[in-house]
Amino acid sequence: MLLLFNSCATNPVTGKKDIVLMSEEQEIALGAQSDPAVVAQFGLYDNKQLQQFIQSKGQAMAAVSHRPGLKYEFKIVDSPVINAFALPGGYVYFTRGIMAHFNNEAQFAGVLGHEIGHIAARHSVQQQSKATLAQVGLIAGMVISPELAQLGDAASQALGLLFLKFSRDDERESDELGVEYATKIGYDASEMADFFLTLQRKQQDSGSTIPDFMSTHPNPAERYTTVHELAAQWKKKENLTTAKVNRNEYLRMIDGLVYGDDPRQGFVENSTFYHPDLKFKFPVPTGWNHMNSPQVFQMAPKDGGAIMNLTLVPGETLEQAAQQMLQGYKLQPVESQSITVNGLPALAIVADQQQEQQTVRTLTYLIRYNNNNYSLMGITTAQSFNNYFQAFKTTMDNFSVLSDPDKLNRQPERIKVVSVQQSATLGQVLQKYNVKNDRLEELAVLNGMELKDPVERGTLIKTISH
Repeated sequence: MLLLFNSCATNPVTGKKDIVLMSEEQEIALGAQSDPAVVAQFGLYDNKQLQQFIQSKGQAMAAVSHRPGLKYEFKIVDSPVINAFALPGGYVYFTRGIMAHFNNEAQFAGVLGHEIGHIAARHSVQQQSKATLAQVGLIAGMVISPELAQLGDAASQALGLLFLKFSRDDERESDELGVEYATKIGYDASEMADFFLTLQRKQQDSGSTIPDFMSTHPNPAERYTTVHELAAQWKKKENLTTAKVNRNEYLRMIDGLVYGDDPRQGFVENSTFYHPDLKFKFPVPTGWNHMNSPQVFQMAPKDGGAIMNLTLVPGETLEQAAQQMLQGYKLQPVESQSITVNGLPALAIVADQQQEQQTVRTLTYLIRYNNNNYSLMGITTAQSFNNYFQAFKTTMDNFSVLSDPDKLNRQPERIKVVSVQQSATLGQVLQKYNVKNDRLEELAVLNGMELKDPVERGTLIKTISH
């Protein structure tokens, strides 16, 4: 870690002295070192227009921030979770999930300013000075070595940074800065308050994924009022007679955006993981949690006593891949044998990692298919290995080629922006576009409206299509 010395630094926003454990050079280096791990974990969303949009708005806003000298980078990552986050040194990420839930450019600009505010006020640097980085990338509740889930410190450090909790004061300060920066580049910053209502409704929706940061954010109702007041003050201060909202422009830009989970990157149905693009499948043990990202598919029982990972391992042959894997994870082989898994050549390897407190034992099947080496690795303590062995083996023995056309052709849902043909309530309009009853409320939240709200003819709204 880069926390080498204790020093006082002047906060660029407040002008006061802060106790921080890293210099600006170290802060920039930490962000630069962590960025590739974040991109590898989530993947970049493949849409040039949206990537250019966040870059151009981000650079314009960074120029009016309290730290215009940093080299900022702005990226949209391929995740359905509603989130935006910043790393030290000028790295800002929005998920496609949050882009789907904005209803105009001004809402986007307010949140963008909020994230730049965290960087400008050095919040993550201060938080890191107070907290030990959480090891993430593993399903919560894991009790075994985090090294087995992440190769190298940079990845776990980067992902840990994303999960730092900011204090309520930090969040309030970032709200204030978000309003200031959005106003300075001509947007109506009061729109950010409406987006907080969307977040609040999403949070109340049972089963919806909402980022942890909401738990430390100020009360949404209080935030709503404060942001409106601040926006009015900054509008006056900047002599802004007409502030930009750009609703239609924004909606047209996100037309076609992937919404929710993208099955092309793999999906679980009836306790089986299917990957349409890579054309394989395998069972997920009954009752196990699972989590998918472009880099790794993870499964773990609810008691957290074991984990299974699917990853790709480089190598021209299975033997090369085995060497790479054993060295990378510092594993000592116990036994290995060549096998065949549903007609595919494979290696089965039992290997250990010695730790201070205990020995971790792994069962890995390396399977060669379509010039890729797939590693299915089951991990637990040596003590518990026999308890989980059968679950590991059953999943691995049933890795097979996917040929079912229904699964191979599965497409993601996408946002479809339509122009309302006839004035009615939002609920009535959505029903005309064949939105099922059990999804009406979800679509109302997506549009930042209530089902009973009147919608005039010619209004653009979001629907969902395949």
